Amino acid sequence: MISIAENVEETARQAVHKAHGLRRPSGYLVSALLAGAYIAVGEVLLLTAVSPLVAAGSPWVRLVEGAVFPIALTLVMCTGAQLFTSNVLVMLVGAFTGRTGRRALVGTWALCLVGNLLGTLGLAAMAHASGVTAAPSARAMLHEMLRAKNALDGGQLFWRAVLCNLLVCLGVWMYFRMRGEVAKILVLWLPVLVFVAAGFEHCVADMALYALGLFEGFSTPGELVRNLVFTVPGNIVGGGLLVGGLNWYVGGAVRSG
Repeated sequence: MISIAENVEETARQAVHKAHGLRRPSGYLVSALLAGAYIAVGEVLLLTAVSPLVAAGSPWVRLVEGAVFPIALTLVMCTGAQLFTSNVLVMLVGAFTGRTGRRALVGTWALCLVGNLLGTLGLAAMAHASGVTAAPSARAMLHEMLRAKNALDGGQLFWRAVLCNLLVCLGVWMYFRMRGEVAKILVLWLPVLVFVAAGFEHCVADMALYALGLFEGFSTPGELVRNLVFTVPGNIVGGGLLVGGLNWYVGGAVRSG
């Protein structure tokens, strides 16, 4: 495991690499599209695997949800796809260290959001066409999940998003520090398990859920936009400022000491 100061440098190098990817925007957009699709795969798995437990009234629903959904972030990190919530961490560390600028930060975030949304819509369309989410238990679970999200006020969405990406980016931060493949996957899995089981808000996972809802007739574009207005800033604060900013500061203090 590398030191915090070394991890700051490693993350800054990742930011430079992502900034260079903007020289070919179409490739970057496709990579972001794939990341959105991988997150949607996690949502489809969650619905198909967990909905029978919901229908049966199992007390283990939350824990099983948390246990299965981390496959989504594992796919993203192990394939190198561009996910907005992890790029928040990487690009802010790049900016804090002076390795990348404002244009790269805004460009990567904007392309990530667009690509992630397109990816979730594409995978949701395929899932709908395949019929895997057509089971009554899956439809009932999807409808209830969307109803619960729409019932949250803006402040609740924001702070749940802060807590969510605090955990996700802690997983990504630890992933960068680890050197063994098994350790990398484990440190991704555990924080994501916590955020899913606790009911926190991940803007791209919400894109996927609302996309599935659109095709099933349970959600509207306006509901998704309302969600993103609060969850995107919350994810930036949680992952970028609390994880990226504080660890950049700690890493700088370590180097100075």
